Amino acid sequence: MPISSWTEHIPMSPMEGCPTVFQVICNLTPGYHQYKFYVDGEWQHDEHQHPVSGGYGIVNTVFLARQTDVVPVVFTPEAPGRSNMDVDDNTFIHMASSSDGILHEAVQGISEADIEISRERIALFLSQHIAYELLPESGKVVALDVNLPVKQAFHVLYEQGVPVAPLWDFSRGHFVGVLTAIDFILILRELGNHGSNLTEEELETHTILAWKDSKSRLSGQIDGNGGAYPRQLIHAEPCDSLKDVALKIVQNKVSTVPIIHSSPDGSFPQLLHLASLSGILKCICRHFKHSSSTLPILQQPISSIPLGTWVPRIGESSSRPFAMLRQNASLSAALSLLVQADVSSVPIVDDSHSLIDIYSRSDITSLAKDRAYAQVSLDEMSIRQALLLGQDAHSSSGICNGQRYQMCLPSDPLHKVMERLANPGVRRLVIVEAGSKRVEGIITLTDVFRFLLG
Repeated sequence: MPISSWTEHIPMSPMEGCPTVFQVICNLTPGYHQYKFYVDGEWQHDEHQHPVSGGYGIVNTVFLARQTDVVPVVFTPEAPGRSNMDVDDNTFIHMASSSDGILHEAVQGISEADIEISRERIALFLSQHIAYELLPESGKVVALDVNLPVKQAFHVLYEQGVPVAPLWDFSRGHFVGVLTAIDFILILRELGNHGSNLTEEELETHTILAWKDSKSRLSGQIDGNGGAYPRQLIHAEPCDSLKDVALKIVQNKVSTVPIIHSSPDGSFPQLLHLASLSGILKCICRHFKHSSSTLPILQQPISSIPLGTWVPRIGESSSRPFAMLRQNASLSAALSLLVQADVSSVPIVDDSHSLIDIYSRSDITSLAKDRAYAQVSLDEMSIRQALLLGQDAHSSSGICNGQRYQMCLPSDPLHKVMERLANPGVRRLVIVEAGSKRVEGIITLTDVFRFLLG
C-alpha cells in the first residue's frame, strides 16, 4: 500500500483479471509527490521507476503538471507498425497530463539507440538457441489424417482442447498442412450460405482433404488444369534457431509451426512439438529475468512505445477502427469480423466500452459439442449464448488462472506484459483503464515479436 503524508496507509486492491496487479486511484494536486510501498511488513520502492533518496529513505516520485504545462512525449524512431489492425499509419504520440488534479500516466521517453540495443541482445539470444529447446519433458501432439471427415476432426479438436492440428497424408508419407479454428469458421459460414454446395449432411462424410481442396478453389488458388496449387507446409526443424522459428510464425501469420524431424532423405518424418510464440517468449523472459537492466526497453510503459492496437483517441484519424462488439451482437457478426478484419479475437464490451469478455477464433470449436453447429443459426445466436455454450467445454485454451481473458494497464512496463503473455494459453492482453475496465487496446504475441525483432 502507498503512504499518504507519511502518516496513513492507503490500501490497494487486486485488479480484476490481473490478480498479481494491485491498484488504487488517488486525487492529487499538481506538483511533486513522493511515494513508497508497505508490503508484508516491509518498506519497498518500485525498482522500475526513478528512485530518489530523502528523509524517508529511498522513495519514488511523480510530477503532475498543470494543464498549461502539458508536454507531448513522442516516439520518433522509424519502427514497424503496431499490428495488422493499425488504427493509423502515423507515429504514435502519447501525452502525459493532469486534469482536475487526477493522476494520469506519465511516461518516459526512450532513445532509438536503447531500442536497438535491446533488439540486438534479444536477437542474439534467439539466434544462439534452437527449436529443440522448446520441447517439453512430456506432452502430447494431436495430428489428424487428411481422410478424416471434417465433422469428426472438429470433434477431436474440441475434445482434446486444441485449436490447431497438423495434417498427415498417409499416401504421401508426409505432413501436408494444418487444420485450424479458422477452417471451422469458414465451414460454418459456408453451411449458412444458401448458395453453398456443402450441406450439413455432406459434412458427415466430407473429408479434410476435400475441404482443403474446396477452400483453395474458393480462394482462387487453382492451376490451369483446375487442380489446387500445392502449398508447402510451414514447419521448423529441431536445429532451427528460435529467431528463425519466430520469424516463420510472424511472417506467415500463423499461430504455431510444427517441429518435424526427418531422415536425411526426407522420409519418416516425426512430429515432435508445435512451436508457438508463447514458448519462445517464455525462453526470453527466463533468460533475462535477472538481467533485465541490460534491456532498457523492458522498463518502458507499453503506452510509450508503438506496440499493440489502440482505440483511436478523439481527433485521431482511423483508417481501420478498433473492433469491439456487444454481448447481444450475433455470432455471425463476430465470425465476420474475425475473418474479414483478419484478427484473432474481438473484445466484448458493455455500453460504456468496459470489458465483459472476449470472443476468439478458438471459441468456435465449442459448437462441436453435441453437434450444436447443426442446431443453431449463426444470425440468431448471440455472442453471449455462444460463450455460455462453451463455458463447460473441456478445452482450457485461452484460460489462465480461471480467467478467460487477461488484462493489463497502459502504465504496465513491457517486461510485465511479456511475462503474462508467456503463460500457457495466453495469446493476448486487453489493455484497460484502471478501475473502469474501459477497453483502450489489445496486445498480442505477434505484436510483441514484431516490435522486438524490428
